[in-house]
Amino acid sequence: MTLLLAAALIVSDTATLEKQLEAARTAPKPVTIEVRAGTYFLDKPIALGPEHSGLTLAARRNEKPIISGGRRVTGWKPVTDPAVLARLDESVRGTVLQADIGTVTGDRLELFFQDQPMTVARWPNTGFVKIVDVVEQNYESRGRKGSKTPKFYYDGDRPARWAGEKDVALHGYWFHDWSDQRQKIASIDTEKRIITLAPPAHGYGYRKNQWYYAFNALAELDAPGEWYLDRAAGRLYFLPPAPIGQGTAVVSVLSNLVVMLDATNVTVRGLVFEAAQGTAITGRNGHHNQIVGCVIRNVGSRAVQMSGGTAHRVADCDIHGTGDGGIGLTGGDRKTLTPAGHVAENNHIHHYARWHRMYRPAIALSGVGNRAAHNLIHDAPHQAMSFSGNDHLIEFNEIHNVCTESKDAGAIYSGRDWTARGTVIRHNHLHDITGLEGRGCMGVYLDDMLSGITIANNLFSNVTRAAFIGGGRDCVIEGNIFVDCKPAVHVDARALGWAAKSVPTTMTQRLNAMPYKQPPWSTRYPRLVNILDDDPAAPKGNVIARNLCIGGKWDNIEKKALPLVTFEDNQLDVAPGSPAHRRALKQIQADQIGLRRK
Repeated sequence: MTLLLAAALIVSDTATLEKQLEAARTAPKPVTIEVRAGTYFLDKPIALGPEHSGLTLAARRNEKPIISGGRRVTGWKPVTDPAVLARLDESVRGTVLQADIGTVTGDRLELFFQDQPMTVARWPNTGFVKIVDVVEQNYESRGRKGSKTPKFYYDGDRPARWAGEKDVALHGYWFHDWSDQRQKIASIDTEKRIITLAPPAHGYGYRKNQWYYAFNALAELDAPGEWYLDRAAGRLYFLPPAPIGQGTAVVSVLSNLVVMLDATNVTVRGLVFEAAQGTAITGRNGHHNQIVGCVIRNVGSRAVQMSGGTAHRVADCDIHGTGDGGIGLTGGDRKTLTPAGHVAENNHIHHYARWHRMYRPAIALSGVGNRAAHNLIHDAPHQAMSFSGNDHLIEFNEIHNVCTESKDAGAIYSGRDWTARGTVIRHNHLHDITGLEGRGCMGVYLDDMLSGITIANNLFSNVTRAAFIGGGRDCVIEGNIFVDCKPAVHVDARALGWAAKSVPTTMTQRLNAMPYKQPPWSTRYPRLVNILDDDPAAPKGNVIARNLCIGGKWDNIEKKALPLVTFEDNQLDVAPGSPAHRRALKQIQADQIGLRRK
């Protein structure tokens, strides 16, 4: 440890890091702690409070220190217990290893090897199998028949192998294509081929032909990279994808790695964070805190969650392998429409939502006045971005190959609120977003009467239902280029039909929760003031103007909505590379979209 006159504290081991963080509480600010290369296994999260305001915690130049919430697993040896060998598939009995890790806590413990998340033992090894039928048909939703009873028929004899398994569970999309849940198995009737799931039952019920897989079964540890934990014995079983000596095996232990509370002007720069069971970095309140140039990987929940305060920034980070989403930014006062000014920019977020597959976006904005810009997001089962609240800005992002495990989802999504107005989605490139099995999803999905959103100057390529207005009002789709989208734009009148019951309930309740008849609401959103007297279920005030459509299909407008939509100067059947196409690309600023050089 060296204390420099320039107030930089140099650390090279975990104990010294803890001491210098403690010393920084009372040191003159600003102060910098520089962390040397190496792996720092934490015994507890790094706690940063108001006394740390003005602190920079940074990697030393050209070095990549790792802050880990995990523990190394050593002492691997071949499995010799006859009872365990008997449960394993014959093909792997000589290659599965075991190690004792003692008492473990937390339901999100995971194993990582060679800096990659390993797969808890499962069947089938990839993909899903389908429900043959439900045992008791006693439920119907939107014309789909199913069951509220957690019992269903399966095909084949594979579940017979799970007899005697302690914690085997199923992960399924039990009724709707956008709602997954993990449930333990209560019993298996191998004669009738019936699986009964342990309570509580899935809220939406169960339906024939929906899909699932089994996991957490020792008997299914049969593929390289799979593992199983016997919690009672504290023993980990693993079939490594490479010789065990060619990598480090780590299990996640801590819930969080950095916890900020009421801190101000704190910067975390250039560090690698990994192996937390929960969210790697959390912050609450304070202002002008920054997470910059970090790698955040292999954690059980999100990479970063900043809540409250103002002007927090997450930038230039590489985020992947998260169990849930990427970055959550919450802040601003909706009653006064005061913005928080939080920013997520220039982050590369990919291969996320490993554990909870649905509604765990790469970036989630909520509150008022937050921004997501120049991010690259790809390879995820569901959303890229979600937003709620008012006046957010989503711009210059590239998004592709998301919504891969759902048939009813949006790459950029929000819904069900007349008051959540003012967000602008502009200068983004969304491409290759077509949903599970190519059955369709949405690009920008304004769901269930969401209103007052602008979708302008974006490029959509090979996106199904690229710009989607789901019964909302006062939305603008303007100046976009749609290439091979089927369709480019969609508007429906659902609140005049199947969604009508939500108008006097959810929609009106959310309207009345805001002071929409008083300033600044009445001046910022004047069309809200008399909405309840203006046929509120009708999708009025939507404008679709000055868009270009190249290939694909132009529109899908419900008949009830068609006379209420204003169309202006849209150019259809435009030729690729034409002067009109080149002008539109310049207007979109396509060359500025995506990651910028760090």
